[in-house]
Amino acid sequence: MSLRAPVGATKKRRVVGRGPGSGRGCTSGRGNKGQKSRSGFSQQVGFEGGQMPLARRIPKRGFKNKRFENAFQIVNIGDLKIFGNGETVDYDALLKQGMVNKKNSFVKLLGKGDLTKKLHVRVNRASKKAIDAVEKQGGSVEIIG
Repeated sequence: MSLRAPVGATKKRRVVGRGPGSGRGCTSGRGNKGQKSRSGFSQQVGFEGGQMPLARRIPKRGFKNKRFENAFQIVNIGDLKIFGNGETVDYDALLKQGMVNKKNSFVKLLGKGDLTKKLHVRVNRASKKAIDAVEKQGGSVEIIG
């Protein structure tokens, strides 16, 4: 048995710079003179030919401290229907069900969907609508630091 790529998966490499008879001789399809025609040329992203790039021409405003930013993982109350009545829903329970990942442990509860069970929810943040929906079913929402 021999492995072979499907038809059309591989393309022959174009040989350039092998004389005028090849049709790709002389300048080898690079046009005439200049920086782009030289070997080893690679243009950086956003390079504008030496002109001041757009990203540097536009004024910068504001401040965002990305190093200490907390990115929250979103969980809606409609997603909590997989938990049993009276259960405690926290980060570990959500992680076990695959509803959040290990990237960070900050969870925010939002009010999209319907909740039909009494649950005790422990999250870092929660919207007013989500808190009202949980408490309406007789459950509780605990905001942890």
